[in-house]
This record gives sequence, structure tokens and C-alpha cells, in this order.
Amino acid sequence: MSVPAAEGNIMKTDSDSPVKIGRLRRVNNTIGKVVNAVEVSILVTCVAALAVLLITNVLARTFFQSIYFAEEISKFLVMLITFTGVSYGVRKARHIRMGAFLDAMPPLMEKIFIIIISVISALVMAIMAWASWEYLFNAMDKSHMTPALRIPKWTFYVIIPIGFGLACIQYIRTIIKNITEDDPWQSPDQQSEYEDEDIGGMQI
Repeated sequence: MSVPAAEGNIMKTDSDSPVKIGRLRRVNNTIGKVVNAVEVSILVTCVAALAVLLITNVLARTFFQSIYFAEEISKFLVMLITFTGVSYGVRKARHIRMGAFLDAMPPLMEKIFIIIISVISALVMAIMAWASWEYLFNAMDKSHMTPALRIPKWTFYVIIPIGFGLACIQYIRTIIKNITEDDPWQSPDQQSEYEDEDIGGMQI
């Protein structure tokens, strides 16, 4: 009677592995949807706001008077776009890397190297996020104000640790993606570095 029980435990353990992988994949996808929504919302809003502000300032400077706070708001929007773009670039696998070496590797070795690179990159992004948090708190203690709008300068720096933190999450998602999928993935959203694109109605 004890042998069938042991066999049943073994079968249960074997069947748990795909279930755990499926749950991990769903959690990874859910986190991805939330982070992606935050990234896209920030990028679209900031790019549109920056375009409207610059065009309005040009017209105002030509016909009336320049908007006195346009430069400060423009710097703030550029910082939002830049540090949010760090995370977006990780998600779309658009950062500079030696992709030719990975392409020459067998799939299993490529997957291992991607995981190692993602682990190191996630640690670097985590360290940068921690350092930027300390920089933010230091700026808050100094209580410096912007010259035009007279708002605390530290409000401009809030996006820095957030951007690095989001990039860290994307690298962690890349690790999970390569663990739960059979094929190597360059990023959570991109399997291959070279994708087919439609140019002029033709696929290349």
C-alpha cells in the first residue's frame, strides 16, 4: 500500500511543475501589462505635452512674449521621457548590445547568456535606483526652488529612481520569460533581435 502512495506523490510532484510555470507566466504577463500601461501613458502624455508647449512658446515668442516657465517644464518633460524610455527600451530590446555573439550561439547557450546578462543588468538598475533615491532625498533636504515656477527642484528628480526601478522590473521579467519559455527571448516582448517589418507594403 505504501508503494502506490509514493508513486502518487511522485506523479503529483511532476504535475505541479507545469502548473507552477503557468502561474509564473501569468504573473509575469500581469506585471508586464501594468508596467507597460504606465510606460506608454507617461511617454505619450509627455511627448504630446512637450510638442504642444514648444509650439505654443514659439508662437508666443513670435507674436507676443515667451512663456516664462516653458524652459523648466520642457526640462521636466525631457527627464520624464528619458528615464521612462530606459524601461521601454529594455522591454523592446532596443538597448545597445553585442547581438551578433548571441545569434551565433545555440539556443540553449543563448538563453543562458541572456539570463546572466539580465541578472547583472537588473542588479545594476537596482543599484542605480537606490543611489537615485538617496540623491532625491538629498535634494529634498536642500529645499532648492526652481527660478521660474518656484517649485522644489526635487520634483524633477522623482522620475529617476522610478525609471531605473521599472527597468529593473523589465530585466526580471526577461529572466522569468526565458525560464518559462522554451525559446530564448531578448526581452519580455521580443523573442528575436531582428523582427520582420512592413516597409512600403512589403515584408522584410
